[in-house]
Amino acid sequence: MIPEIGHFALIMALMLSVAQSVLPLWGAHRGDARLMATASPLAFAGLVAVGVGFGALIWSFVVNDTTVMNVVQNSHSAKPLIYKITGTWGNHEGSMVLWVLTLAICAAAVAGFGRDLPSGLKSRVLAVMGMISLGFLAFTLFTSNPFDRVWPPPPDGQGLNPLLQDIGLAIHPPLLYVGYVGYAVTFAFAVAALIEGRVDAAWGRWVRPWSLAAWAFLTMGIAIGSWWAYYELGWGGFWFWDPVENASLLPWLVGAALLHSAIVVEKREALKVWTVLLALLAFALSLLGTFLVRSGVLNSVHSFASDPARGVFILGLLAVYVAGAFALFAWRAPAMAPQGVFSPLSREGGIVLNNLLLCSIAAVVFVGTLYPLFLDLLTGQMISVGPPFYNMATAPLAFPLVVAMAMGPLMAWKRAAFWPVLQRLWWAACIALLAFILALVLGGWNALPALGFACGFWLLAGAVVDIGDRSGLGRTKLANVFNRARHLPRAAWGAAIAHAGMGVTILGISGMGLATERLIALPAGGTTQFAGYEWRLDGVRDFQGPNWTSRKASITVMRDGQVLHVMEPSRRFFPVGRMTTTEAAIRTNLARDLYAVLGEERDGPTGQREAVLRLHHKPLAPWIWIGAGIMALGAGLSLSDRRVRIAAPNRRRREAEEAARAGATA
Repeated sequence: MIPEIGHFALIMALMLSVAQSVLPLWGAHRGDARLMATASPLAFAGLVAVGVGFGALIWSFVVNDTTVMNVVQNSHSAKPLIYKITGTWGNHEGSMVLWVLTLAICAAAVAGFGRDLPSGLKSRVLAVMGMISLGFLAFTLFTSNPFDRVWPPPPDGQGLNPLLQDIGLAIHPPLLYVGYVGYAVTFAFAVAALIEGRVDAAWGRWVRPWSLAAWAFLTMGIAIGSWWAYYELGWGGFWFWDPVENASLLPWLVGAALLHSAIVVEKREALKVWTVLLALLAFALSLLGTFLVRSGVLNSVHSFASDPARGVFILGLLAVYVAGAFALFAWRAPAMAPQGVFSPLSREGGIVLNNLLLCSIAAVVFVGTLYPLFLDLLTGQMISVGPPFYNMATAPLAFPLVVAMAMGPLMAWKRAAFWPVLQRLWWAACIALLAFILALVLGGWNALPALGFACGFWLLAGAVVDIGDRSGLGRTKLANVFNRARHLPRAAWGAAIAHAGMGVTILGISGMGLATERLIALPAGGTTQFAGYEWRLDGVRDFQGPNWTSRKASITVMRDGQVLHVMEPSRRFFPVGRMTTTEAAIRTNLARDLYAVLGEERDGPTGQREAVLRLHHKPLAPWIWIGAGIMALGAGLSLSDRRVRIAAPNRRRREAEEAARAGATA
């Protein structure tokens, strides 16, 4: 009965999305206040309907209802409760329900927090979001119904993919989806503005918080996915330039350009056409990622589905939404003349450079990801584009981007002078140069990591200079400096913290460039020297888990005869899924990671049983994810600034503008 209620709730949500797509849009076109007023109630009702459907699906997983095909294929009675719940979205069908739930939450948030939005703009935004919900609900119900029944029910399910039975993969998809769907909101604002034919500072103020929130959640989603790959897959890396990884990176890059560009629209009413284009592109790339993950065109550990019919449906959605939006853009964009004029050497110019470099990196990733697919489709020739291509192609673009990130916030709006900016950054440049020289000498004359260390310290020092300059450091008394710093807008602190977070991440990536590893086979009691530590294999034993068995090694790490760590890497076998996973053991002091992976066991030359171990020493590895957290924290701090979050015209001003516009129309 519960699955039927959930199925009916999704059908009801589909009907509500049809009404939400039509009534407010028609009301805005006709100027009918009653029809426009239906937008918010329909959005709230849609949230309730999808919430009921998602709750019914979770209930089916929790009670292990094996009459539901989705539960049979993706759950098992022996699975821990936490993974029964998170397994709800650890599959294609359930993840699509999570997608539409996130979309419904965002639509309800626009309806709830957008009380001061002009009624016409709000109606059009919610109507566009209703159209997006309509497409994905239709996709879910007609091609990916999570409540399909199976009869007679099997005694138990087939279990969740063991790789997904992990807390990292439980958190990763919801965060990623909030990021993706957040760009659906900016897309809706862009389409609504194109329909109206008007983009102004108020529009920029409404787009900015949504782009900031989407970028922050996407940052955390990507970071947690990278962290999961680091410790769960056992290969010791954090980013493989996998096509599905790239699919999440593309909207992140374009979204970073969007949130900076929206500031220019808000402050200077310039870059209007460009900002609208970025809003369309960010969501288009989010849809592209959905297509790649679910179409079956890629063979990846990240992929959810391999059904070409579903891929065709999503490709149809991509064509309708993106092609329709870009057709509207081509029609309306020429009328959106920019009002703000600025010199190339200005803060606006720095943001334009930032945008061009970010989009150039996105273009490189886009071509490297899709070119092999098109070549295979057209010629049948299979090629692989791997890390060497991406590293060499993006590094020349990333370096000037990092340089500009520290300089841009110090430039004045409209027109700036280059020399005063350099004068304020001279000690940051000295720190970066010193870091480069030290890293070059201590890192074995490895130039690329040394350049990375210079860039990381440049950004960190640049963020300090930014806050110091805003606080009057060097121009007033120290007490006044602290007082000014304390009263700086949270958005200013947030931007500096986010830039510093990028610097920390770059330092972590650079440290990983100096990582070392060793592959060795040891018997019980055997030792080896590696990275300045003595590693002793104490033994390998069996271990029983809730729905798996494992072989677990015990490794003692010593220095100068003193025990520092006991590490226990293991290999888990899941009987239900007939699959073995690798569980790396990691010990960190935040300055470095010691990383051990247990491989196969074999008979040694003397007949004694040996275990194959892969040992890694990774300097600064934790800084990669610490930096990502700092970036998200900076974005969240900016979002907490009321001037960013609710910096739209007040109700009285809004009503006056609408009355004036109505009078002009009459």
